[in-house]
Amino acid sequence: IEEELTYDTDYLEEKANKMYFHLNEDQKHAFHEIINSVLYNIPNFFFLSGHGGSGKTFLWNPIISYLRERRKILLTVASSGVASLLLPNGRTAHSRFKIPLDIDELFLCNIKRGTKLAELLIQTDLIIWDEAIMTNRQCFEALDRSLKDIISEIDTKTSNMPFGGKVVVLGGDLKQILPVIENASKTQIINALIFKSYLWEDVKILKLHNNMRLQSVKPNSHEYE
Repeated sequence: IEEELTYDTDYLEEKANKMYFHLNEDQKHAFHEIINSVLYNIPNFFFLSGHGGSGKTFLWNPIISYLRERRKILLTVASSGVASLLLPNGRTAHSRFKIPLDIDELFLCNIKRGTKLAELLIQTDLIIWDEAIMTNRQCFEALDRSLKDIISEIDTKTSNMPFGGKVVVLGGDLKQILPVIENASKTQIINALIFKSYLWEDVKILKLHNNMRLQSVKPNSHEYE
């Protein structure tokens, strides 16, 4: 947990302020929805939707900097190793949450109560999971069940909350690669989408519409993804 809090807060504050200045209205709306949920301890499950170039990757940075400057604990993950490199302290979701490679409707992540990882998840204020569309919904459901199991031990009311009452933000582009399932039919692949999960009933969708690559103040910027 200490590793999650060892940041240069002055640098992070300056970075967050500079990046916030360049956000468009859609991004600012999403920024405040997510930030307020964390700062006021409001359980929420968001999906940040936007095509390539709409600024999802750019938006993660001021959110992360702003909250880490305030000593909040964030876990940043992505569905692929390449995407995780674009997130500050990013890791793959399977690595961070110990999600089994072979998974079904009842599986949990390989996280035991009382371990350091379980304690970290209890203390975590925000989970950001990028490129969510390409992940089988059963992975999100396994994390949901695991968080409920771990957190309900100290707060029973969280057993009925999505992701155990944590603020979770998934990011994705509807035109991204769909979940890869060996020998699966089209119907099976569609059923593996996060939209088909029981979790989707509680989601709040935040949409980014503008192509920020065309409007970037930095002609060579590659941050608008």
